Amino acid sequence: MSDADAPWLVVGLGNPGPDYAANRHNVGFMVADLLAGRIGGKFKTHRSRAQVLEGRLGAPGTGSRRVVLAKPMSYMNLSGGPVTALRDFYKVPLEHLVVVHDELDIDYGALRLKRGGGDNGHNGLKSITKALGADYHRIRFGIGRPPGRMPVADFVLKDFSSAERKELDYFVDRAADAVECLVLDGLERAQNTYNS
Repeated sequence: MSDADAPWLVVGLGNPGPDYAANRHNVGFMVADLLAGRIGGKFKTHRSRAQVLEGRLGAPGTGSRRVVLAKPMSYMNLSGGPVTALRDFYKVPLEHLVVVHDELDIDYGALRLKRGGGDNGHNGLKSITKALGADYHRIRFGIGRPPGRMPVADFVLKDFSSAERKELDYFVDRAADAVECLVLDGLERAQNTYNS
């Protein structure tokens, strides 16, 4: 299988379990869930310690791409293990790996797409980069900085505020659109369209 025919692995980062479901740190899971709805499938448990859905992005006959959507079930700071196992199982080249995650240094709802770079203190990225190197795509979903002196760890593990929730569906939808654009049309087009 050539790299062009290889599947894309789209990983939404978060923490498993209902206590974390609406946390800012779980926005990657929210985007993965929305993409699963678009593909029209349900996540299944995979031996890699992740929830996985295989399908295609893009309309049939328009150059749709095979994708594996994944939500690691290992807790954020151990994401590298499941992501590596999935990459190996599905034979995904590193340039076909897309990680969707929350980003403190970007205003709420804004997106930034890039390939490679540092982890900016994000434990999920730190774990994946340690396992695989840094040369994968990131869709960084802005959550803003904590108010006042609130510790970062407390802020990311809190639910979105009621004001933020009013726009959350729109921003998650836009992030899912950015994933599709990246997979179907490439990074440059996706950056030009969605970087805000």
